[in-house]
Amino acid sequence: MITYEPFYETMKAKGITTYKLIKDFNISRSLLDRLKHNKPISTVTLNDLCSILDCTPAEIIRYTKD
Repeated sequence: MITYEPFYETMKAKGITTYKLIKDFNISRSLLDRLKHNKPISTVTLNDLCSILDCTPAEIIRYTKD
């Protein structure tokens, strides 16, 4: 199962809020909802988030066996 728990930890460490993602980086509320509920996202979106947060995919997603 893939979770996005590290995404929120990384945001906090970088001092970026969801408000800032929406207003400054044009991230949609629906994408943030998908992340919150661990729904699939595209690799393009993952790449964009890595670029915004200046991090690696491991700092956004976590895989654990079901």
